[in-house]
Parts: sequence; C-alpha cells; structure tokens
Amino acid sequence: MPVFAANLSMLFTELPFLDRFAAARAAGFRFVEYLFPYDHPAEVLRGLLDANGLTQVLFNLPCGDWTAGERGIAGLPGREAEFRDGVGRALSYAATLGVTRLNCLAGKLPPDADVEEACAVMAGNVAFAADALAEAGLTLVIEAINHYDMPGFLLSRTNQVMALLDAVARPNVVMQYDVYHAQREEGELAATIAANLPRIGHIQVADNPGRHQPGTGEINYPFLFAELDRLGYAGFVGLEYVPAPDTSGSLGWIGAMGLAL
Repeated sequence: MPVFAANLSMLFTELPFLDRFAAARAAGFRFVEYLFPYDHPAEVLRGLLDANGLTQVLFNLPCGDWTAGERGIAGLPGREAEFRDGVGRALSYAATLGVTRLNCLAGKLPPDADVEEACAVMAGNVAFAADALAEAGLTLVIEAINHYDMPGFLLSRTNQVMALLDAVARPNVVMQYDVYHAQREEGELAATIAANLPRIGHIQVADNPGRHQPGTGEINYPFLFAELDRLGYAGFVGLEYVPAPDTSGSLGWIGAMGLAL
C-alpha cells in the first residue's frame, strides 16, 4: 500500500505555512514534504515536526530566484558556484530535519540556450551534489517537468532523466517520478514505472487535467497504485496536487480507493 506524504506547499494552503504541520497531522498524515525550508530556521521546522509526530521525507535544493520565475539552476551555465553553495545549505537543513532525500531541479533555459552545454553543466552539478550527499548518507532525486506547464525546463521526459543518471553514474542519484508531469508529457505510466523502477526513488501524484487530486481526471489511479504494490515500490508517494474544492474536501479519494494514510 502506498505511503503518502502531504506536500505542504500544495495542501493546507489556506493556512500560514507554519500552521500546516498541525493541520497535516490532524488530517491523519504521518509524513510531509514541501518545496523549500529556507525561509524558516531549521530548528523551528524541526520543532514543528516533533510536536506533531511528523517525518519530513523531501525538500528541494535552492533553486535560484523562485519569485522571479526561476525553477532551478542545476542546468544553467554560469551558476555553478551558486549551485554548490546551495548544496551545502541544503545539507545543513537536511541534517536538522532528518531528511534523507533532496530534489534537484534542472531549471528553465532561454530559447537561444545551448542545450548540450546545459546538459554538461547539469551533469557536473549533479555529480558534485551526489558526492556531497553521499558523505551524509543522502540520496539526490531528479525530476522531469512537462513542457506545457513549464516551457524551457531542461528535463521534460523520463528518458532524459535516465540519460542523466547514466552520465553521472552515482548510486545515490535516482529519479523523482511525477505522475502528473509524466502523463502530460508522455503517458505510458505503468510501463514506464515498471521499466525504470530500480531507479525511481520518489513518486508524486496529481490527476490530469487540472492537477487536482487523484480521481478527478483521466488517470486510472486505482490501477496505478495496485501496480506499484505489485512491482514492490517501497518509497513514498507525495501528494503534490491542487486540492479541489479545498484540502479537507479533497482527501476523500484515499478511502474511496481503499487506501489509508
């Protein structure tokens, strides 16, 4: 049965961020993830996790200027020093929060970018991050984001992520498979997961269209969750969806599909 983690950057957004931890626990969650911890002292976040009996399973490396539209810097030439500084900052937070997986976003390229150069920069940065994380016993995850929602993102398909993993050749680098992005970009969900499961270290879910909770769109989630069980997937499933009509009203799908938190 899937082990769900509430993505606090997407769920309970009617509340201030620091209040979402208690709301997640009250809803029955035991695990959480979110985009970034850096706006708050690590000790404050650690206290909220402990006070609510929660385990944090994931957050992202620093991704540049998010408010200005940047979505990662790992593949951006000229930002290597900033990326490496961000790895150290993320490791410091991870040590306090007890997180064992960090997500690395490739970033959006301008239309005239040299894609081959960007891929080489990405590989070098990922290798650096993987080695730094390995010293702390952590895993780095890499995700593909569909080009409809995020034009210019360097990695949009599973095979691109797998090619990067091959190029980097570090055992602690795996894929974060986002079902919503994969459905929009390439489909073939079950077959792709089955073919690449040994190198998938985290899964996130939302339905399509609309990126709302499972059961609101075209993806056959009962089949997909059963397939994950059949394949023996042992990682977490992050709920990274836009809840409709709101978070509490969106959670009924879990019981309706015979699942539990």
